[in-house]
Amino acid sequence: MAMLQLQKDVEKLTRSARLSDAVEDVDKIIELLSEARERVAAANDPHTTSLTLTKLQNPIREGLDTLNNDLRNVHKAQKDFEKALKAAFSKTKGTLPTDHDPMESHETLINRAIAMHLLREGQFGVASTFINEAQPQPQPQHEPSSHPSPATLQAPLSRSVTPTDEIITDADIPTDLNAWQSQALQTAFAEMYSILSSLKNRDLFPAITWARTNCAELEARGSNLEFELCKLQYIWLFKGPSFNGLPDSSQNGVLGALQYGKENFGRFQHRHLKEIQKLSCALLYSSNLGMSPYHSIFDITQAFEEVAASFTREFCSLLGLSAESPLYVAATAGTLALPQLVKYTTMTKAKGTEWTTANELAFETPLPKSMMYHSIFVCPVSKEQTTEANPPVILPCGHVLARESLQKLAKGSRYKCPYCPSEGLMKDAKEIIL
Repeated sequence: MAMLQLQKDVEKLTRSARLSDAVEDVDKIIELLSEARERVAAANDPHTTSLTLTKLQNPIREGLDTLNNDLRNVHKAQKDFEKALKAAFSKTKGTLPTDHDPMESHETLINRAIAMHLLREGQFGVASTFINEAQPQPQPQHEPSSHPSPATLQAPLSRSVTPTDEIITDADIPTDLNAWQSQALQTAFAEMYSILSSLKNRDLFPAITWARTNCAELEARGSNLEFELCKLQYIWLFKGPSFNGLPDSSQNGVLGALQYGKENFGRFQHRHLKEIQKLSCALLYSSNLGMSPYHSIFDITQAFEEVAASFTREFCSLLGLSAESPLYVAATAGTLALPQLVKYTTMTKAKGTEWTTANELAFETPLPKSMMYHSIFVCPVSKEQTTEANPPVILPCGHVLARESLQKLAKGSRYKCPYCPSEGLMKDAKEIIL
């Protein structure tokens, strides 16, 4: 819980400890001084100079006071985070055992995760350097009787940087890290970042073009990305030039949205007819949309951020990759779990006990919902979490138990449900796949 609170404190620090307001105040002060200097230089009169400087005192004083307040707020946010940081780590006492490193034999997996993280972040040059340096370097063979030619010296380098055309996915763990230098993979991520940059600038057309090009794959996945992008473009045009900043023409505003809907919504009628009807009916309330029954549909405060996240998820899925960087998820989850793990190992060491559970933690790790990738079921009878060897089973009456618990309750091939009067045969219990 301490790390979850610390994560909230980091978000609070990011919102509060920003110097942008202070920079704006400094710019205003500089602007006031520049204007005063120009007036004094233009007048070339001692009386005008004195009057200008007198009038300048109060605005400068107010500007400096505002600047000090902004800096004070930044300093306060930093001090608050410092206290939160100390409070979070003051509870983490003890050390983890270092006699066994579970990742020692997985060097290839670690290097792969780092290389993929760099590629996903668009750091292609850094990724290439890391891949080259992570490769085992061959021992140079010196022959005193001959001198290597320039072509011979260049041969190993050219082999190490020649990219392949194969796209690597999370399902593959290549033994040769040079496979991660795939030009196709780098081109794909470069395209993704270009489209995300356009979305950040409120330009939806590159994303719509990509979704339309890959519509067959997206529909096979049951994705609504293309419709959501077209829907947002419709609303963006509907808002008009005063809101979207686009040229005031027949292709913008209500008429532009109507024309765009006619051209693009037809292909989505079989799946999104009701939503299209609502978007169309909203045209009747264009003069008073805020009081219409459709005003919530046109609230796009977070729409671009949400559609960017959906685009990233679908783009990575078509490449066979997870939406989040595995390295980031692993590091974040480990950071959140570390305090409790340290506390547990310290307590077991003090009591002279050992951790005997091989396939699960002996305590619950407080991970956020965004990191819950698998369903978890705890048997109501044994109070233990189910595993692959002991999966949950559902009885004909609808109650769910762990298989081992049901076997202990059974007498021969028959059982009685511990939660209702129903009885049945063991073969009638169906395994649940989580």
